Amino acid sequence: MMKKKAKVHFKNNSFDILEDGSFVICAVSGKEIKLENLEYWNVELQEAYYSPVEVKERIEKLNK
Repeated sequence: MMKKKAKVHFKNNSFDILEDGSFVICAVSGKEIKLENLEYWNVELQEAYYSPVEVKERIEKLNK
């Protein structure tokens, strides 16, 4: 199995893989997210998030 960071472009309901890989990094926690488990991202910031917890943290930080 390939263990390489992917480069992706996030869209509203999907994402395009620009460079092959098996995971991306959460912008908040730094955790690896397997592409098949990737569910949370921000299109405007082009960031991936591990879970709703990290999404909430990012929103709270942006709203300060």
